[in-house]
Amino acid sequence: MREPDLPTLMLVDDDESFRMILARSLTRRGFSVMAYASAEEAQAVLPGWVPDYALIDLKMQGASGLVLIPAILKVAPFCRIVMLTGFASIATAVEAIKLGATHYLTKPASLDDIVTAFDKIDGDEHADTSEQPMSIDRLEWEHIQKVLSEHDGNVSATARALNMHRRTLQRKLAKRPVRQ
Repeated sequence: MREPDLPTLMLVDDDESFRMILARSLTRRGFSVMAYASAEEAQAVLPGWVPDYALIDLKMQGASGLVLIPAILKVAPFCRIVMLTGFASIATAVEAIKLGATHYLTKPASLDDIVTAFDKIDGDEHADTSEQPMSIDRLEWEHIQKVLSEHDGNVSATARALNMHRRTLQRKLAKRPVRQ
């Protein structure tokens, strides 16, 4: 139910318990939250609803959360969009920002981090620039994500480009990203 004087927030995540807990927490923080289980479900309400904020999961059943960014900005050009994901990669972070997301966070993220991300407009010139290089496993993960992005998420085309068996690639994609 939408409160008339509260900022509106579109929450899209396919994990039902996470979505409900987050919706309650964001409501307590002063947002009027409308929660959806998929990108398709959220897109269906967009023509008639203009959110002030959006918190979108990247990897869901059906379409990726990335498809929602341009759809939201088409009806709400000033919407502050935060992409939240447990499958972070440099490639998806770059794509989310290029498409118009305000910020990109990895799960688990605290509620404070999420609310702060909505208002973060500028980059941080004091961000940690670790001197430690990425592990070989992390480099492989990032490369796979980059090639997958270049092939619009097509696993078969990505496997061919990587000269890798499709099932091997699918197993690698099913794993969580390797920590840096």
